[in-house]
Amino acid sequence: MYSRRDFTKFSLAIAGGLTAARLATPSAEAETAQARFEIMKSDAEWKSTLSPEQYNVLRKHGTERAGTSPLDKKYDPGMYNCAGCDLPLFASDAKFDSGTGWPSFFKPLDKAIGTSIDKSFFSTRTEVHCSRCGGHLGHVFEDGPQPTGLRYCMNGVALKFVPKAST
Repeated sequence: MYSRRDFTKFSLAIAGGLTAARLATPSAEAETAQARFEIMKSDAEWKSTLSPEQYNVLRKHGTERAGTSPLDKKYDPGMYNCAGCDLPLFASDAKFDSGTGWPSFFKPLDKAIGTSIDKSFFSTRTEVHCSRCGGHLGHVFEDGPQPTGLRYCMNGVALKFVPKAST
């Protein structure tokens, strides 16, 4: 028979082990911060060029509230660029309505994004970041439409829509 004290010791040992494993595994934010990108700025420089919301998402790996981005329901022809460095990331013809409340795409432009493993919030996801400045954009999931079967679920605040020029 186990006593309450044994249960407490066992629970603390499990919690300590999980905490140690979590601390030993680099987060997506730490992995991205260690990488070298074409555009590297100090924290102060990013804060001076981005809005507080953009800074929180792009540089601190935050997430905007679902359904708050006007880009979620935007389907005009054009490009979706990184709000941090203006690199084109997604074409409008790869956008679809995922019903999640965030702008979603089934395919990025070639060499526009990078990915890393994100083990935050007690789950493992694939984080998506800008290949030029390292800004956090969102995550990619394997529940999207064909032809890729992928859903790039992006924070609208991390994107800048550039309409296609009229000819």
